[in-house]
Amino acid sequence: MGGDMKIFVGVDVGSVSTNVVALDGSENILFKYYIRTNGQPMDVVKFAMSRLREELGEPLVLGVGTTGSGRQLAGVLLGADIVKNEITAHGVAASREIPHVRTIFEIGGQDSKIILIKDGMVVDFAMNTVCAAGTGSFLDHQAERLGIPIENFGDLALKAENEVRIAGRCTVFAESDMIAKQQYGFSKPDIIWGLCRALVRNYINNLGRGKKLEPPFVFQGGVAANKGIKKAFEEAMGCEVIVPANYDVMGAIGAAILAREEVERTGRESTFRGFDYLNTDFRPSSFICNGCSNNCEVINAKADGKVVAVWGDRCGKWQEQLRSTTRGSNGKKDSKVTVK
Repeated sequence: MGGDMKIFVGVDVGSVSTNVVALDGSENILFKYYIRTNGQPMDVVKFAMSRLREELGEPLVLGVGTTGSGRQLAGVLLGADIVKNEITAHGVAASREIPHVRTIFEIGGQDSKIILIKDGMVVDFAMNTVCAAGTGSFLDHQAERLGIPIENFGDLALKAENEVRIAGRCTVFAESDMIAKQQYGFSKPDIIWGLCRALVRNYINNLGRGKKLEPPFVFQGGVAANKGIKKAFEEAMGCEVIVPANYDVMGAIGAAILAREEVERTGRESTFRGFDYLNTDFRPSSFICNGCSNNCEVINAKADGKVVAVWGDRCGKWQEQLRSTTRGSNGKKDSKVTVK
C-alpha cells in the first residue's frame, strides 16, 4: 500500500490517551492507533503519525482534523485543516455510525460527556471534568484496590449474584463503602457490579439532570469496553445501549470526517505540514500579557525556535501580530508588539 493512497487523518489528543485514525474517501478506516499520552502529547502524536506512515506507506494526506484537550497543539504540529472540540467530533462520528442516535454516553479516563443529538446535530451537552467518580480513572483505581486487572472488571461484574449498593457520588465515599461491603462478606463480583451501577448512577445524576434522554443510546469512549458499565446503563435506561465497533476512537473518526468536510467545502488543498515536519523541534511556552486587566496567559508554539502559533489572548492581539509578521501587513511589521 501507499504512494497514491489518499487519506483523511483524525487525531484525538486526550489527557490519558491519544488516538489517530486514517479514513479513505468513503470513510472506511484504513488505520487506527491508540497510545497512552503519558503527559507527552506531542511526542505521542509524532510517534503515532510515524506508525501511520510506516503502515500505509507514504499516503497522500488530503485533510487533517484534531480534537481533544490537546487539539490546539496537535493542530499546529500537524498543520490541521480543522480543530474542533470533542463534543462536535464525537457527535459527528456517532451520527455516521448510528444515523438516528439521540443520546451519546461518552466516558474517558479523566472526563465524561453526555451529548444529545437531533437530526444529526448536537442540540445539548454536558461535561464532567472535575468529579472522578464518573470517569474511567475511578474504575482503574478500584480495580487496583481489589487486585483485579481492569480488563476483567466487566466480565466479573456480570457474575454478580447479589445486589450491593455502593455510594458512588464521590470516590472517597465509594472506597469506604466498598471496604465495608467486603468486610460484610460480599464477593468481588457483587462489589464490582455495585461499583458499575454507582458510576452510571453518578454519571446520569450529574450530566443527565434536567435532560430528556431518548434512545437510540450510544456508549463510546474507552470505558465502553466494560461490559458491566454497559449493562448498568441498559438497566438505568430500560433499553439497549449500542457500543460502536470503534467505540475507542470515535473522537478521532469525527475529526477525520470534519477534516474531509472542511477541505471539500473550501476547495482548498490541505494545510498538512507533511510527515517530515514531524522531525521539527516543537516546543510550547507561555507568558502573561500585561496589556490590560485580563492578564491573559498566552501560549506560544515554537518550531525550531520560531513562533508558529499563538492562542490564549482574549483580544487576539498576539495572534494578529503573528499573522502580520508571517504574512506581512502591507509589507510592514507592527513595531509596538513583539511575539515573545
